Amino acid sequence: MKIAHKRENDSGIQSIKEHLEGTANRAKIFGESFNNGNYAYICGMMHDIGKYSEEFQNKIANDLNVKVDHSTAGAIEINKKINIFGKLLAYCIAGHHGGLPDGGSKSDTAIEPTLNGRLKREKQLPDYLCYQNDINTDDFTPGELPNIEPLNKGGFSLSFYIRMIYSCLVDSDFLDTEEFMNSGKVDRSANYNYELFNKKLNDYVGKFKDKEREINKKRAEIFNNCISKSKYKKGLYTLTVPTGGGKTVSSLAFAINHVLKHKMDRIIYVIPYTSIIEQTGKIFKDILGQENVLEHHSNFDFKDDEDLTLQKLKLSSENWDIPIVVTTNVQFFESLFSNKSSRCRKLHNITNSVIIFDEAQMIPTEFLTPCLMAIAELVMSYNSTCILCSATQPSLKDRFPSNIEINEICENTESLYEFFKRTEVINRGKMEASQIAEEMNSYDQALCIVNNKKHAMEIYSKLNGKGTFHLSTRMCPENRKIVINDIKQRLEDKLPCKVVSTQLIEAGVDVDFPLVYRSMAGLDSIVQAGGRCNREGKRDVGIIYIFEPESIFTKNMPSSIKRPIEVAKAVMQRFTDILSPQAIQHYFEELYDFEGEEGLDIKNIYKEMERGAEGCNFNFNFKQVAEKFKLIDENTIPIIVEFDDNSKELVRKLHYIDEYKSILRAIQPYVVNVYENEFNKMQGANMIEVINEGIYVLKEINKYKKDTGLEFSMETGIGIFV
Repeated sequence: MKIAHKRENDSGIQSIKEHLEGTANRAKIFGESFNNGNYAYICGMMHDIGKYSEEFQNKIANDLNVKVDHSTAGAIEINKKINIFGKLLAYCIAGHHGGLPDGGSKSDTAIEPTLNGRLKREKQLPDYLCYQNDINTDDFTPGELPNIEPLNKGGFSLSFYIRMIYSCLVDSDFLDTEEFMNSGKVDRSANYNYELFNKKLNDYVGKFKDKEREINKKRAEIFNNCISKSKYKKGLYTLTVPTGGGKTVSSLAFAINHVLKHKMDRIIYVIPYTSIIEQTGKIFKDILGQENVLEHHSNFDFKDDEDLTLQKLKLSSENWDIPIVVTTNVQFFESLFSNKSSRCRKLHNITNSVIIFDEAQMIPTEFLTPCLMAIAELVMSYNSTCILCSATQPSLKDRFPSNIEINEICENTESLYEFFKRTEVINRGKMEASQIAEEMNSYDQALCIVNNKKHAMEIYSKLNGKGTFHLSTRMCPENRKIVINDIKQRLEDKLPCKVVSTQLIEAGVDVDFPLVYRSMAGLDSIVQAGGRCNREGKRDVGIIYIFEPESIFTKNMPSSIKRPIEVAKAVMQRFTDILSPQAIQHYFEELYDFEGEEGLDIKNIYKEMERGAEGCNFNFNFKQVAEKFKLIDENTIPIIVEFDDNSKELVRKLHYIDEYKSILRAIQPYVVNVYENEFNKMQGANMIEVINEGIYVLKEINKYKKDTGLEFSMETGIGIFV
């Protein structure tokens, strides 16, 4: 018997054939969620045939710490066995440990790490052909082409398909190995009772007070509209609901009822920022139960304790095998374009799902084309329904392939806008920081939102009186969370509350101010700022002052902020009501035209994958694309701040524990990201303790203030705030 795995605790043995069959059967089930079980099954049966070599058997039998290539063999055999499309599966098998490789080119030699190079290594590999004693490849040759509907030139569609089959393989491989190694004792069960979830949602909504208030009647109308439209076919939808319309709960109602109607698997809620994900996660957990909702983002700590619910959620974070997932744009889209097995495991569980993109206008413009094409693939070939939620719906109809129909869930967008209109926008022209602070000091409650941290600090430093707050990413997430809770409480108690914040407060932080100052920005940002003003309609009208900052705060403005401002200024000259649906539509059309096709795919991700199908060569550079597809620039370095007793204890553990992974996840709420040049200056000033490569702790804790976050200035007089 040829061995695939050996247990340490009892020397139990799993044969290669058992492992291949177990992996293949799981992979087939996963693949059937998008009607491609046969191809996933083949990958499962062939992925580890390289383990039949004597060299690998010697390694595992004698616990030798030697490297034996066992992935390339299956890739070579599947490429020979299946005409044309065998190469698609070869990517999955070759990369099932190290990640999907680049395709490379036909001229690559056997020493190259590309797929083309590895497919030429047959003579260099240990002899594995005795696999044929256990496996007859004629038994599982596919009888049909891959079951997908290629879009446009088809290259992007095929690369997406490879990632999905890869996901089926690597997740089933891991689960089969996990089951054997743990003697079947790992509990990954989950409650997929959507009838019960629907009852819980209706009970939750039924508890609302003041049902006769006009605003709550309108929210109920939106809620019922979502339930009505949920009976429609799977596809691509928009949900355009003004701020204050209750779209979070209403979109959940659509999702649950749509899952029930079409027998779908799960609901995935995608949010632009980690700073607001806990808020949405809490709503869903309150309604559906903590054990049924996974928050998957960098700031969530599953803790290392005996809590069985948290243990299950931690397991579910690996592959999203849970009914409800709340995650971020970064986690969702970067996983779809990753080449690593750890990030791709979850992809097959995105299929046959309802996927809600909250604040859809926040999908980064620079990656808009590949992101939209990924959504198109999920709708067309992977049995999913996608919903673009926003108060400021971006003009995306012409950005999707022409054969994809987009349906609006709430068709009366004009009347909804008029009903929820609670603000008046006044353009104040140029305003200095001192003038803004002076005016804010004369009010009990006011909010000012600006485009950079330096500007926020300047205005905040001039505020006086009780209840003044500052918010920016110079503060660690735990710090920001506490400050936001304090702000909400003071507003609820009708106490003085004056806040200066960067854009982080705009996306979904539920606060309600009578007056908002907004530094000139794109119209979508101005609308989001307006959502923090007179949110509940308790005043006749809320005021939004738009102003132009001093040049010192705009001269180094990045183009990602500068371009939307220029387009917004042009729209403001054309429309009296710049927040109207017509103005917003015109704004996005102009913005996307201004960016051009290159600006909407700034790293050529989509073009790169489309080219891969030319001449049926199927040369997709998965590794290169994964490295380029980063929604957040990685030119920042995380600095850990000992903010409270919990963070101090975690830092203490970092000093004497070798395995950092669980601690680093737990410590994310205490991290501030700084730019590389700032990091170098801090390091030069001996402000940072290096625990290990990439793990840095702020040594001079007096440089962190709970009201303003990380701040310091060098002897050169250079202040680091931007």
